[in-house]
Amino acid sequence: MALMITDECINCDVCEPECPNQAISMGEAFYVIDPGRCTECVGHFDEPQCVQVCPVECIPVNPQHEESRESLWSKYRRLQAEAAAAAG
Repeated sequence: MALMITDECINCDVCEPECPNQAISMGEAFYVIDPGRCTECVGHFDEPQCVQVCPVECIPVNPQHEESRESLWSKYRRLQAEAAAAAG
């Protein structure tokens, strides 16, 4: 399941640098999470880092992007392979 940032976001800037997959970016009004890059930190950490640092608790699971743990691992491996290929 990819995560999402709700409109309760206060644009505090703490979540973006915590994302190991660069899935978080500034949207039109508040930060957004790219579901194609969000692994809920599977492969990196035991818990989603953005959720851990969010002071207003506005990062729930995105009901439109439900994924199994296996799917998140697969996405993690794909992202790692893409990063390795881009690095050279």
